[in-house]
Amino acid sequence: MPYIVAFFLAIINFAVINNVILARYFGICSFVGVSNKVKSAAGMGVAVAFVTIMAALVCWPIYQFILVPAGMQYMETIVFILVIASLVQMVGFVIKKKSPSLYKALGIYLPLITTNCAVLGVCSGNVGYDFGYAMANAIGTSLGFLLIIVLFACVRVRLEGSSIPKPFKGVPIALIVAGLMALIFGSLGGMIDLGSWGLM
Repeated sequence: MPYIVAFFLAIINFAVINNVILARYFGICSFVGVSNKVKSAAGMGVAVAFVTIMAALVCWPIYQFILVPAGMQYMETIVFILVIASLVQMVGFVIKKKSPSLYKALGIYLPLITTNCAVLGVCSGNVGYDFGYAMANAIGTSLGFLLIIVLFACVRVRLEGSSIPKPFKGVPIALIVAGLMALIFGSLGGMIDLGSWGLM
């Protein structure tokens, strides 16, 4: 199989079938906390995507060419968090300058990208991959996070004007919707047989 085909199939795998939120359950905090408005959800999705891809670009070579030769693999979590924290600070400065309203809407969830397990999970998971597959993981995960959080926000906005029994309003109905989305996206694994390509 051509490497470029495998690369794009891996992106589809990580973005849709093994989605970071619906299948791997990473990043649930910001997923629920920021998805009450489409603009804030899109802003968070783009910020997480940028940090995830950049962190993967920086952390993979640091691990392979510095930590492994030095026998310091046990330092990977600390090093990765330092890299992610630096990127989050940079993203925060840009958003605050370009869109103060979005910066205010994201609130505490923006600095929490530093400890977002979706970002750290990609960096930690990539240590066992070659560089191409590691980047496919980062790009696919980023696209999957952005896609799901925006779709989820659109549904939540529509639900606000719907007649919902009182016990289900707010977070309960949001979690029910997330569960239904997980079932829908999970079923795609049977339609798109990535196992035959050695990707699942």
